[in-house]
Amino acid sequence: MKFHYARNIQQRIINLTQNQTNIAKGSKFITECNVKISENGRNGNVNAAETIFNRMSQKNIVTWTAMLTVYAQNGQITTARKLFDEMPERTTATYNAMISGYIRNGCNVTKAYELFTSFHDRNEVSYAAMIMGLVKARKFDLAEKLYREAPHEFRDPVCSNALINGYLKIGEMNEALRVFENVGVSKRDVVSWSAVVGGLCRDGRIDNARMLFDRMPERNVVSWSAMIDGYMEKGLFENGFGLFLDMRREGVVEVNSTTMTIMIKGCGNCGRVKEGIQIHGLVSRLGFEFGSVLSNTIITMYSLFGYTDMAKKVFSGMGNKDLVTWNSLISGYIYNNEVDAAYEVFERMPEKDLISWTAMIRGFATDGRIGKAVELFDTLKEKDDFVWTVLISGFVSNEEYEEALHWFVRMSREQCRPNPLTISSVLSASASLVALNEGLQIHSHVLKMNLEYDLSIQNSLISFYAKCGNVTDAYKIFVDVVEPNVVSYNSVINGFAQNGFGEEALSMYKRMQNESLEPNRVTFLAVLSACTHAGLIEEGWNLFNTMKSRYGIEPEADHYACMVDLLGRAGLLDEAIHFVRSMPLEPHSGVWGALLAASCAHQRIDLAKLAAQHITELEPANATPYVVLSNTYSASGQKFEGDLVRKTKNLKGIKKSPGCSWITIKDKALKIILFYPVPAMAHAEKNGLGSNLLLCKYLSNSNKTVKVVLGGTGEDVLPDDDNHNRPPPLPSLSSSLVMLTCYSTSNNLPFALPGNIQEARALTRGLHHMWVLPNKTKKWKEEECFILS
Repeated sequence: MKFHYARNIQQRIINLTQNQTNIAKGSKFITECNVKISENGRNGNVNAAETIFNRMSQKNIVTWTAMLTVYAQNGQITTARKLFDEMPERTTATYNAMISGYIRNGCNVTKAYELFTSFHDRNEVSYAAMIMGLVKARKFDLAEKLYREAPHEFRDPVCSNALINGYLKIGEMNEALRVFENVGVSKRDVVSWSAVVGGLCRDGRIDNARMLFDRMPERNVVSWSAMIDGYMEKGLFENGFGLFLDMRREGVVEVNSTTMTIMIKGCGNCGRVKEGIQIHGLVSRLGFEFGSVLSNTIITMYSLFGYTDMAKKVFSGMGNKDLVTWNSLISGYIYNNEVDAAYEVFERMPEKDLISWTAMIRGFATDGRIGKAVELFDTLKEKDDFVWTVLISGFVSNEEYEEALHWFVRMSREQCRPNPLTISSVLSASASLVALNEGLQIHSHVLKMNLEYDLSIQNSLISFYAKCGNVTDAYKIFVDVVEPNVVSYNSVINGFAQNGFGEEALSMYKRMQNESLEPNRVTFLAVLSACTHAGLIEEGWNLFNTMKSRYGIEPEADHYACMVDLLGRAGLLDEAIHFVRSMPLEPHSGVWGALLAASCAHQRIDLAKLAAQHITELEPANATPYVVLSNTYSASGQKFEGDLVRKTKNLKGIKKSPGCSWITIKDKALKIILFYPVPAMAHAEKNGLGSNLLLCKYLSNSNKTVKVVLGGTGEDVLPDDDNHNRPPPLPSLSSSLVMLTCYSTSNNLPFALPGNIQEARALTRGLHHMWVLPNKTKKWKEEECFILS
């Protein structure tokens, strides 16, 4: 009896042990499956996670929550909600996962809030997720109310951190600071401090960020990395590098791969080759794993240094290459104008995304191979607004402005919404063509898209109207800019300068200084040009000297050219040549061209000869120095020397294309070429019209070239043996006069006139009669002319 009882007890113990072992094994299996489900979800492998989930014979609440999170993380919010409703039981973690899913996917804060209010066992994660979602949805009052209603133990720092981070994510820095300051110092944690330091850095308030960083009671790697990144993004490399060294010296917090990535990126952006190579070596010595993010940043750094061979070496040494890796190397080659090498990598890519295609299209366009860029573009099946913009900008950069407008129309027809950069590109094309009607249509398009207050578009509109001579509308756009930046001021200053309003340009420059905006090289080019046209010598000297003494800007060759032009127009040619000889850099053809023009105007043959000689050395195929020097000799009575210069030009086979311009009348773009037929001039003299004659035959119903006869332009298109029949040149005749002629023969239709606005106005004032074939005489008044520049 006792024996049987003992055996039963022993068997029960064995069975219990086996059950416990089986349970332990089953529990371990479920845990491993749960981990695999979560890993697949983080890597975007939803199907793999589903397979594991469906094959599990036993599931616990963690399994269901893990699968729900996978769906939510990968944007399948409807499937996630369906699974949530099917769950046999739910916990607070389950509700939190579903709430976070709603907020993450399109910020469906209404459904998230409904779920939040439907259960009562909330924890700090529940409140934090809901508060951040409400802030992202800009429901600030409700977010603040929920923060105040949160249980005291959840409020600070968890909920306050959620509120701070929510404000920071939508760019409300001041609101984040308010919440941070309202939280007691003792209740802030390192997350609170780090978030605000990072936010201030991103907001450009680097000094405030550093003050807060220095006040931190404790710092972690996030705090240090955020502050270093703030300096690097601001271009303050020395400060960032110094802080990195301080972090290493203190040794309290170890650097991580994020810190090293920030340092490598900073070295690349700031062009610090020596430090970049040192940091790369430090990464190896510290034993960091060369993951894709770190390796991709190293590839980009070496590409920015111009060391594409090193970038390729890093690329080749990588085991797992993702799309970013391939795109980084392609972009590096393109940045260094090695487009063929980039295309070779592009062709070898196992798969390509839109970034890959866009990079190659930009590369070919930048290299001047716009046809190849179009070929790639047409191959691309799905196109976004960015790739359209890259192609359109490519046409603009290659000066194919009409094609840029054509592709913009095609973009609109394919229902692709342009972005501000697209608009800026086509406005630039319109300005270059002086296509006023097209520009006005684009402006109308901007209004329909509610983009009229986008700063980049406003700046482009200012430049467009100014280049079309409509300074009034350009200034109106400028006045509407809420916070004008340096580009805004540069655009309006340049507009005033181009159109002869020197005093107004200088006034805008002073206003810019009063707004505490620092001028740049472009600003000084614009104001110096304004001084040149207005003859403001003293102001020009002051501005030129201010560049370096006050703003630390080294004048470039173009700034020197403006000063030479300023002195030359004022007749101060000895000062001009002394100025050129004292230049710390080699004068380019623009500097000598300004001196040549001034020497011709003031009959300084010695300086004209010197300037022409330098231009021919710099640009051997340029006909202008020969022509101008020849005209200078002829005007001073030295006809033999003038003819000799022309013969020298012809012996060298140097030719200059005839002057030409374009005009749009009746929606047709017509090309106009200048020429001097002798019979026409003889006919003019016979009718007593003199050298002020301008003859024109306008083919109003044709797209053919319009030929116009001028009374002299400074350049011939006839053989040299016809030069003795050339009429005496009219003062400052240019394509402007051609446009006025076409206007007289086009039924008084308005037209767009490119060129120098001051010159055009002078011509309209000086031109009394215009004889046009067939016989027609017209008296001109300046106010009758619709002149655009």
